Amino acid sequence: MHKQHTIELAPGLEIPVMGLGTWPLTGEDASDAVARALGNGYRHVDTAANYGNEQAVGAGIARAGVRREEVWVTSKFNKEDHSRERVAAAYERTCELMGLDYLDLYLVHWPNPEQGTFVEACQGLEDLVQTGSLRAWGVSNFKPAHLQEVFDAGLRPALNQVQVDPEHLQREQLEFHARHQLTTVAYSPLGRAGDFLSHPAITSAAQEYGKTPAQIVLRWHLDSGRVAVPKSASDIRQRENLDVFDFSLTEQQRAAIDALDTGAGPRLDSDSFGH
Repeated sequence: MHKQHTIELAPGLEIPVMGLGTWPLTGEDASDAVARALGNGYRHVDTAANYGNEQAVGAGIARAGVRREEVWVTSKFNKEDHSRERVAAAYERTCELMGLDYLDLYLVHWPNPEQGTFVEACQGLEDLVQTGSLRAWGVSNFKPAHLQEVFDAGLRPALNQVQVDPEHLQREQLEFHARHQLTTVAYSPLGRAGDFLSHPAITSAAQEYGKTPAQIVLRWHLDSGRVAVPKSASDIRQRENLDVFDFSLTEQQRAAIDALDTGAGPRLDSDSFGH
């Protein structure tokens, strides 16, 4: 069991820096993975309406028997609910499916800028926080231009969840987050193919610290101030993902991994893709 380190989003509101991603797990696979993850020490679970597994994830949380207040639960909603009024109904539906009284974090999954209603969706989320129904709200896959529209409306998300890995560093995106003191959550933090895991910038650090290449990359995210939500249904991998709190990379080692960036954007362009 490894102590979960956290990042403070607001006074009294701390998100565990290592979360369990649950896409594309569904049904019993999702319930079992979540229950085992919580048993292995995870205290942060990430799901979404579009994953089709909210009910199964909720069942896994219940099965684990961990006190609700000890588990950070995040979900996300789709574009059909992008209005100030509809967000509350989407939130209630998610809580009901998951068997929970509240979520810790609820996100706009994609901005869908062609629809032109993501700011309204954020207003609906702020309403939920103001009424005490929801602890925090945020966004996912929002580019700087989308975020600026939200800021211009006087709204402040707790974080932005975006694709980040050593080959997709999204420097301009992360620099914008840093300028606005916006926490970054990295999804697909180990990439899809993960070819970079065999690069000497990673394998040399793995050898030095007695860790796996994947653990080095997860530590790189944490040392860079990000939250990471890798998906894993394997007991061994789940435990390995949590076994990254007993070392830190040097500035030079982080820079060497940063240098693996190809300059490529995320796999999906949020100006044209969304749901």
